Amino acid sequence: MTAYDLFQLGGVFPGVAPAETLRRVVSYAQAAERAGIDGAWIAEHHFIEYGANPSATLMASHLLAATERLQVGTAVAVLSNRHPVALGEEAATLDALAPDRFRLGVGRGGPWIDLDVFGSGLDRYERGFEEGLRLLVRWLSGESEVAHAGEFFDVLPVRVMPPGNGRPVWVAATSEGTARLAGSLGQPLLLGMHAPDEDHVALIEVWRRAAEASGFDPDAAEHVSTHLAQIAAGPAEADALRESLTELLTRGVGQYVSLKPGRNRRDHGAYVDWMIERHAVGSPDHVAERLAASAERTGVARQLLLVEGLGDEEAVRDNIAGIGEVLSTGTGTAAPEPARTAATARGSAA
Repeated sequence: MTAYDLFQLGGVFPGVAPAETLRRVVSYAQAAERAGIDGAWIAEHHFIEYGANPSATLMASHLLAATERLQVGTAVAVLSNRHPVALGEEAATLDALAPDRFRLGVGRGGPWIDLDVFGSGLDRYERGFEEGLRLLVRWLSGESEVAHAGEFFDVLPVRVMPPGNGRPVWVAATSEGTARLAGSLGQPLLLGMHAPDEDHVALIEVWRRAAEASGFDPDAAEHVSTHLAQIAAGPAEADALRESLTELLTRGVGQYVSLKPGRNRRDHGAYVDWMIERHAVGSPDHVAERLAASAERTGVARQLLLVEGLGDEEAVRDNIAGIGEVLSTGTGTAAPEPARTAATARGSAA
């Protein structure tokens, strides 16, 4: 059975202050709980309006307190910027305070200026991810004491407090190398919305081979995948979504400062067109069918849904409510009112 969660980017849309954007992250998660959606996973970014939330674990703690049953995850906490022991302590604390509701997802991140600001450096990003992930997984494994000596981290024998309970760490993977690493540690994958299902299937196969070779049951892992999900009553709503997302990507991603100048820039308009064509954007029935088809092709039974693409608060709430009904029934009747949704979306994208 497929489970459905929000993927909350927390992008700063035109006319919305960053502080209000953060409050909307909370309100959307609460709306998802009311709509019967299973969980919410929080993105983390630094210094850019593509995502206003700088700490996925801090926001996760607030969402856990602000909801009653919602599962809350990080998608992702950027491991290249964090000491794995400190991140492990935060994860274990959240798990203790909200048993079986917190999910830790981590990723390598990018070669951005935050590596310099936080002092972890480009070497840590390029060569230290494996060591950091291994140390984090061990810290959360349930061992009472951990020591580590490596190239990037030296940890004298210390008590693990609060102790971990062996809960998995979801690993964001866009390459076979990262999928292989996650498999060798028995940790599930977090798959992005930028790649087609066939690429996800290939990464999962690499993961399975590595997991089996390391003695893990490949069928025991719960991988997750991210999807754009928007109930659009007609072409006007799809056009509003296209305009809004392209503006956010062009402005927000354009604010990244790279420590490796000269990296290729994506054509954001073409990328958004590709996402709208590939993902669950359209009538309620179309949304349900697209998500079900992806789950069938990939075998991934937990899907994270980006629902905030229109930027307008009322339109996003309508989308969450409509998707909740679609996912509870397999079909939908709660399409947003075309005139209102199109008007609010155009207003937010102006």
